[in-house]
Amino acid sequence: MPGKNINLQKAKRARNDEFFTRLIDIEKELIHYKEHFRDKIVYCNCDDPARSAFWTYFHQNFTDLGLMKLISTHYSSEESTYKMEYTGGNDNNIESGEKTPLMGNGDFSSQECLDILGECDIVATNPPFSLFKNYVPVLIAHQKKFLIVGNKNAVTYREIFPLFKENKVWTGCTNIREFMQPDGSIKKFGNVGWFTNLDVEKRHEKLVLWKDYTPEEYPQYDNYDAINVNKVNEIPYGYDGVMGVPITFLDKYNPEDFEIVGTDEAEGVGLSNGLYISNSKYKQCYVNGKRIYKRIFIKIRGEYPCLYRQQDKSL
Repeated sequence: MPGKNINLQKAKRARNDEFFTRLIDIEKELIHYKEHFRDKIVYCNCDDPARSAFWTYFHQNFTDLGLMKLISTHYSSEESTYKMEYTGGNDNNIESGEKTPLMGNGDFSSQECLDILGECDIVATNPPFSLFKNYVPVLIAHQKKFLIVGNKNAVTYREIFPLFKENKVWTGCTNIREFMQPDGSIKKFGNVGWFTNLDVEKRHEKLVLWKDYTPEEYPQYDNYDAINVNKVNEIPYGYDGVMGVPITFLDKYNPEDFEIVGTDEAEGVGLSNGLYISNSKYKQCYVNGKRIYKRIFIKIRGEYPCLYRQQDKSL
């Protein structure tokens, strides 16, 4: 896993965002959302129809999903680009549709593409990882529903975390381990998944809590007013204070059972919501002088039953 995350960091530093989501991974995720798409206009605003598996998926499933329209645009700094629209009639021929040249370069933040965004209902795409913190606020500002691919570490960005805290964004149902490169080779990553504001049943499943709280097993942070929890499946059911948990918690987050309080302040002052001890030297979480990887601070809402059941130890 460390090697896979190194690939992701290299991509961010080099701004090499030419990693294409595979059709199989789109199919695994989209099966959970089919009821959301009937009579909707879907916009893939970072997708070249000639190469995009998002375009392929929605085109081939246009009738089954009950779509009204499918639109795709993509950025190009070297050649003229275009808008592709499909309204049905030949789902299996992914080249079917109306092709219209764009005036600009297809940048998702250009006024031309924002005008297209204004007419759609749902955005589905794999935006550039290096621009993720700029991309999501555009969708939120235009009040769009979306299902997009991103680096899970982005949840702690100062531009993104408040959206999770306010239940405006949450993680999807699956993770993605492999992406296609322009030359056809496969690049493996860790900690990449889906971000969405489309509600799904998984988001309301109850997380089983089975461990008792002890101060020995759950020490306080040196620099935050919270206890440390090493694994999501070890959240203590009997603790009513603030806990720091791995960001993988968001894959199990049920807003009816938990409150997201804050995150560490490495990405911005104030993100801990008052939990940071102001005279501390470091912004990252520390326990007994040892740095702990990124944490999200949570609390259990109300009474939470203790349910004993074998857990997934990989969380």
